[in-house]
Amino acid sequence: MPLLKRKPFSLLEPPNDLEPGQPVFQVRFTKEIFRDYRGYLKRINLYRQRVWTCKVTGKTNLTYEEALVSEQRAAEKVQQFPEELMEPILRIVQYSMLPLSDLVRKIRTDLQQSLVEGAELYGKKDGHVQACKVVKVLDEEAGKAQYEVAWRDDAKMNDSAVVGEEDLIHKKLPFGREVLKSYIRKCTYRSLPWVVHHNLASKCGIPTDPPEELKSKISFLNGYIVTNKKRKKNAEGNLGNNKRNRQESDTLANGDESVKYPIDDLLVQPGDDDPVFTDRPSPSREFSTPMDCVGDLLMVWNFCSSFGRMLYLWPFSFEDFEKAMCHKDSNLALIVETHAALFRLLIKDEGDYYRVFQQRKRKPKISLITWTEYLCDFVEMTSISDLTTHIPTIKRGHYGLLDTPIKLRILKELVDRAIATDVVREKLDEYLEERHALAAAKRGEALEEGKKKREAKERLRAVSETNGAVLEPNSDTVENLCNGQNLGNGTIAEKMSSDQNHSLSNGESDHPGGGLREKTKKLLEELERSKEQRKEFLEKEMEKRVIRTNTLGKDRDYNRYWFFRRDGRVFVESSDSSQWGYYNSKEELDALMGSLNPKGERERALKKQLEKHYPRICKELQKRSKDIDQKIGIEDSVVRRSTRVRASPKDNPALAFLKYSNKWKVLMG
Repeated sequence: MPLLKRKPFSLLEPPNDLEPGQPVFQVRFTKEIFRDYRGYLKRINLYRQRVWTCKVTGKTNLTYEEALVSEQRAAEKVQQFPEELMEPILRIVQYSMLPLSDLVRKIRTDLQQSLVEGAELYGKKDGHVQACKVVKVLDEEAGKAQYEVAWRDDAKMNDSAVVGEEDLIHKKLPFGREVLKSYIRKCTYRSLPWVVHHNLASKCGIPTDPPEELKSKISFLNGYIVTNKKRKKNAEGNLGNNKRNRQESDTLANGDESVKYPIDDLLVQPGDDDPVFTDRPSPSREFSTPMDCVGDLLMVWNFCSSFGRMLYLWPFSFEDFEKAMCHKDSNLALIVETHAALFRLLIKDEGDYYRVFQQRKRKPKISLITWTEYLCDFVEMTSISDLTTHIPTIKRGHYGLLDTPIKLRILKELVDRAIATDVVREKLDEYLEERHALAAAKRGEALEEGKKKREAKERLRAVSETNGAVLEPNSDTVENLCNGQNLGNGTIAEKMSSDQNHSLSNGESDHPGGGLREKTKKLLEELERSKEQRKEFLEKEMEKRVIRTNTLGKDRDYNRYWFFRRDGRVFVESSDSSQWGYYNSKEELDALMGSLNPKGERERALKKQLEKHYPRICKELQKRSKDIDQKIGIEDSVVRRSTRVRASPKDNPALAFLKYSNKWKVLMG
């Protein structure tokens, strides 16, 4: 069982007077039963704290459940321990005064230098190497040990022979250091000296009498060895400490000690030291599509946006895609081009759809007139009854009259099959390699920057000593120069040196207020700008190579938060995926972050991610707000103009999805 502060911890016994059908609370991994929720909550809080120790491996700072799993895994490894090595190992362990690490090192060294009966290894027989097993260790003669071994052939014992140590080839020990440590802990009941359990010592024939040098230092209590106290004063002091430790353990077990955060969000209780949390803003839920379709709509749009170049599909906004899916026109360019791009991908993959394409003898070019034929072929191929019933409607040219969920279901099936193609998988592998290369370049530049900082300090010191430049140790110039960067083929210090020499040759002064400081300042500004641009470039290149879109995190109620760079909003998905919403302003984002309680595990992680991506999210939110304001201004001008002149409906920004044109289509060749 896991140890609490390295002390044994007893589980609660179930109540005796429980009645059938009585509601109770049970801890999942200990099976403890509580009548009231308060007691259950206190015990759960205790189990979630990192104050537990694995009894077998000695690992600390674990939760109770982590310690339990660690013990189970270690026990499985210990059970596989070779039986022939148990007795020699326990003989070394018995009454040893070595620390555990030194004891393990000694055991491994001794086992490598000598062999024991039952050890399996290899030996030389008639010039060949053959598996064998040590049957008996013979007496040493002339300083060399002799062993009687049985030769093995296909797991069967054949004849035996007596061989010398030089004819045997040692195997690597069949266990690691950690397994050996776990085995020692399991087989002993105390350390320094290490004492093997009585029943195990009797079984292996290991003496239980302590050596003479230890008899004065130890004594027996209830049949177990304990160390003698040196002084009565120390004994009394230790007694007081033990009493205090027991009180602390009891206090912790009762749940009265202050909780160590973070813990599960649902277990967090309001505290006096809590900051003032802002009210969490309600996310907007203004969607054109039915609420249960928003998740699939986002998935399809995100795939098309992320792999647009591979699909030869010009990017479009989520709002335009949503409006196009709800529109009743059967031949919208945005919808047609999206389907056509996915059809071309499936044909290129030469899978099931490619075979249907060949059987129907379709032309490779997909147009506004023929695209529904390819659509009907795909729907028919899926054999999904909810979709195939709509094939007659599509064939009659009334695709736009289909319900939005049906349109989206077809597109989702298309995307699911597209993701499984070899083409997409190869592209993902390519993106992965490129991201690794970019990350390596980023790390390399960081190392190079550190190297240049050191070089700049040395060069600056040399320049100062040579030219007598007066530079204050705490001045901004010196501080910034220590961040030495490249400019062309030289460092700032080199540029500064040339500028100093030039000014001195012309008889100019180089005091701190002179031209040297101004030139250095300009160089620093230029280099800082260059460094930031390079960093921003690498980050953007990594973002372009999308592997998958991950959530920002979850809040207390398991609502998931998503950020899509190409949309600019923070989306909120309910725990059961039935409800969606979004935040589209910096003020809402700030209010959301101010409402998160860092005492909870989920909200702490979510807040950390929001803080990490805060500059980028704010930038996209502000950009989106600016675009919306611009569209509103254009709409107002269109309304004013329509009172005098009859304007085309497509001039309205709200109908921009009607003007979509796939500009990357021409790149297909």
